[in-house]
Amino acid sequence: MPVIAVVNRKGGSGKSTFAAHVAAWCALQGHKVMLGDVDRQQSSRNWLRRRHADLPHIAPWALDQKNMLRVPTGISHVVLDTPGGIHGFELARIVMFADAIVMPVCSSLFDRESAAACHAELMALPRIANGRCRLAVVGMRIDGRTRAAEVLRDWSAGLGIPFAGALRETQLYVRSLERGLTIFDLPPGQSQIDLAQWEPILDWMRPILQPAQAANDGDTDAVAATRIGNSRPDSLMPAQESLIHGSRLSVLSASRPAATQSNPGVPTLTRVAESLGVPRFLKR
Repeated sequence: MPVIAVVNRKGGSGKSTFAAHVAAWCALQGHKVMLGDVDRQQSSRNWLRRRHADLPHIAPWALDQKNMLRVPTGISHVVLDTPGGIHGFELARIVMFADAIVMPVCSSLFDRESAAACHAELMALPRIANGRCRLAVVGMRIDGRTRAAEVLRDWSAGLGIPFAGALRETQLYVRSLERGLTIFDLPPGQSQIDLAQWEPILDWMRPILQPAQAANDGDTDAVAATRIGNSRPDSLMPAQESLIHGSRLSVLSASRPAATQSNPGVPTLTRVAESLGVPRFLKR
């Protein structure tokens, strides 16, 4: 089950716009995709409410009676829209679940500095450092009349982050999202320029979103299709607030049986994963 997380600790960087478009593209390819909105503002979830039932379906993140976030049965792809200000253990948990992290970055100095700090924290996490969770930058709201895309590309190269592409500043994104649409849902004649800008980004994501075998599923497609509902934990995340900036994960951890005493040699993130009841396929 490929999992793409859209991460940038700075608000207003275009995370929700990017996450909605990735989810819509997956749906158009025939994938059973879930758009998981773990941002307090719930922008992606509100956008899904505007989406017409005749369009390719994108599942929201379902809540059960205990207010726990669950992956709907039959989902094959997950796109996570994360909150601004995410850091520390909350960021580490996202990396534990994700196959790839995409950082949407605007061109201003403040956006680049904030993204660089987030990148430094990400690189301290083993799954990012060893390449098991891939990382790329996408330029957002780029004015084609300026050198903004080139500046971002050079900045990204200086940090050693792949630059997947740049998306222009246009009201077409705004008008589409207001109607529950994306660029991919419009007639090609209306969005030709923007579809061309998405091509290098999709080229970077395709090996992740369309792998020969999903990174965190060991079964064949036929077998995995019957197990997706129970191959995840009872809830993908411990509780709705657990990935929201400022939440207290220690309360959740204390409510689970600890697994660290019997296995003190296991790396820290693995011990934490065990204490939270995370299944084996998410602890790779």
